[in-house]
Amino acid sequence: MQITPVIAIHMAAALAAVAIGPLALWARRSRDQRPRLHRAAGYAWVTLMVAVALSAVFISGDKGPRLGGFGLIHLLIPITLGLVALSFHFLVRGNVTAHRRIMQGTYIGSCLVAGAFTLLPNRLLGQWLWSQLGIA
Repeated sequence: MQITPVIAIHMAAALAAVAIGPLALWARRSRDQRPRLHRAAGYAWVTLMVAVALSAVFISGDKGPRLGGFGLIHLLIPITLGLVALSFHFLVRGNVTAHRRIMQGTYIGSCLVAGAFTLLPNRLLGQWLWSQLGIA
């Protein structure tokens, strides 16, 4: 699989989301809370995650079971979009605890866990990384 503009957008947005997510989470958890920084970083992170999810719709691999060009990893698209929407629902309702838990879980699941899976040797990023390190 070669890098296409959609994959480049997907990858750039995902890497930026991985980097910005901790800032959004830290800005509200630190001793000196920074609500403006939290809000700005949070909106940036959500925008990036929506870009990641929507760009994933246009990426199809050639490995594993497929249904209409979509694999199991594509289940993360509605899950991510749904959790982001649900977190805003809780925030509007004043349930900050639920908002926090959903956003933390979404960051861990969608950025860290899914990101780790992209480093598997049979995935595009994994192939690039491991070949550069001389391992694969």
